[in-house]
Amino acid sequence: MYSSVATPAEARVDQAAIRHNVALLKERAGGAELMGAVKADAYGHGLVRTSEAVLEGGASRLGTAFVREALELRAGGVTAPILAWLITPAEPLDEALAADVELSAADARLLDEIAAAARRTGRVARLHLEADTGMSRGGAPLAAWPELLARALKLRAEGVVEIVGLWSHFACADLPGHPSIERQLEAYAEALKLAEQAGAAGSHVIRHIANSAAAMTLPAARYDLVRPGIAMYGLSPIPELGDFGLRPAMTLVARIGLAKRVTGGSGVSYGHLYTTGGETTLGLVPLGYADGILRHATGRAEVLAGGRRRVIAGRVCMDQFMIDMGDDPIAAGDEVVLFGPGDGGEPTAQEWADTLGTITHEIVTRIGSRVPRVHLNVTTGTSRRP
Repeated sequence: MYSSVATPAEARVDQAAIRHNVALLKERAGGAELMGAVKADAYGHGLVRTSEAVLEGGASRLGTAFVREALELRAGGVTAPILAWLITPAEPLDEALAADVELSAADARLLDEIAAAARRTGRVARLHLEADTGMSRGGAPLAAWPELLARALKLRAEGVVEIVGLWSHFACADLPGHPSIERQLEAYAEALKLAEQAGAAGSHVIRHIANSAAAMTLPAARYDLVRPGIAMYGLSPIPELGDFGLRPAMTLVARIGLAKRVTGGSGVSYGHLYTTGGETTLGLVPLGYADGILRHATGRAEVLAGGRRRVIAGRVCMDQFMIDMGDDPIAAGDEVVLFGPGDGGEPTAQEWADTLGTITHEIVTRIGSRVPRVHLNVTTGTSRRP
């Protein structure tokens, strides 16, 4: 079996930063429980190890998109309550119930599938019923909400399900003042009222709608539990309002694979989109679009190399890109920082997102499986302010 001490690149994940961010969010939640959203490999940070730090920081629950993510957490030894909320046909529901994974449901079809799994396994399914309060994505529209409640209550009376949560999701909480926010809060309050009237609510039923942005800025949305995602990883849910004291957890680094002198007028990489202005040193960075470095970072995104920022020179390739060092020294094995917390002058994930016209969620979740996640405990310092 091939093994190597060194890797061409790695994503260093600061567990101390994760704990700091979760503790800060917990404080801002004003007494509400905290469910850490760890879907998509914990936003690219490494599912099991990062989830451990999330729980250590003060979260009492975890949330995943898919059942398979929840099962991976159980296989990794995580025993905290887990909610899987994106349940598609043919999911391993029997395994989910056997592993005490809580499930979300928004229509009668799924309720019946979950109930069938409960009967097969002899395990009571713990349900979070989702209301669509205005995002028009998951959830039951309010017009269909009473029917969903009635079906769930019938299954509860049979003894195959327990209703443990009533939830929804914001569309525009990251846009302070957007009129849909108040409309969704009103719709959610109506959904809760209908649930209470039907007998599906109570002190044991968790009410939750707040994501990272709402947890930070909307006290009325916190209810019993908040579900932060991006903020746990130290990335602002509303960048125009600052960093909220969060600490970016991921630093993406690579080691120069090749350094060489070339003459002026040399075309660099596919299409010769970049041409050297004079004799210069080029450095090969062994990361490419197969690793999540967006192809349109070509000639736009910066990295830190040799103590200075350098713009990507020429087309980003599948496995590599080039940087122009001029006459500054660089050698194979030297470290290049693509993004991090910014303490050493390196770009941040927020800067990459702004440069490429996207959001930080995409920057960190796209980092591929060829890049190992290295989990460290780095002492957190003063948050970098924009």
